Amino acid sequence: MQAVLSPMPEVRLFWELAQRSFQRHLTYRAATLAGLATNVFFGFLRVAVMTALYGTRTEVAGMDLASAITFTGLAQAVIAYLSIFGWYDLMRSVNSGEVASDLLKPLGYFRFWLALDLGRASVAFLLRGVSIMLLYLCFFPIIVPDRPMQWVALGASFILSWLLSFAWRFLINLTAFWTPNALGIGRFAFGAAWVLSGFFMPLRFFPDWFQTFCYLTPFPSMVTTTIEIYLGLLTGPALVQALFVQLFWIVVMILACQRVLRAGVHRLVIQGG
Repeated sequence: MQAVLSPMPEVRLFWELAQRSFQRHLTYRAATLAGLATNVFFGFLRVAVMTALYGTRTEVAGMDLASAITFTGLAQAVIAYLSIFGWYDLMRSVNSGEVASDLLKPLGYFRFWLALDLGRASVAFLLRGVSIMLLYLCFFPIIVPDRPMQWVALGASFILSWLLSFAWRFLINLTAFWTPNALGIGRFAFGAAWVLSGFFMPLRFFPDWFQTFCYLTPFPSMVTTTIEIYLGLLTGPALVQALFVQLFWIVVMILACQRVLRAGVHRLVIQGG
């Protein structure tokens, strides 16, 4: 069925799925408010930690206190948008057997889930991400970019970070094709991403050897790159390079996803799934 579809119907189907997903997640108002309250609480707690860390110092690793406080807000704002704490929808579909019907849909399996995640991420960005930053703006002297090109680069990086995050989550969820206990693998993988991405603490605060190790992985491109562009810590050639690094990891992750997906589907057919 996928072979007879022209590109335009596939595009329309993709956006239709994204829109339906957006509408569905938009109805979960109580869950959204609860998540927002939790994010704000821990965000303010992180501000207290940062303030104590700085003490009388005006700068740490090239970041002043206002930048550090803004970092905590941005980190909390992307939690839901990037599903940093975990995303197991694909795993559940494999375990429940829904994967059989998903694979028959007139849209590629990767694009099908990408469309659904686009709707989810859009709601998370609007209702939780933007809300958190507006609350921070009311309570703290946070940094707000004032250069148009910085906003353009930020928008591009924000989209790329989501694509990279999705590809990583998709890849981890594919382990469900091989084991019914893929949840444990997912928790370990997502936990590693929290640290290596710079979500918990700016990577600039860590020793050089640890920073080097982190930047050998795709995780800083999910969180740190976007935050440092917002804070103005990445400019000129360094900013362009960071965007290209994001693109590089997206390509690598998508290729890995396609390869692992083919192997997983082959195994599923062999087992009579």
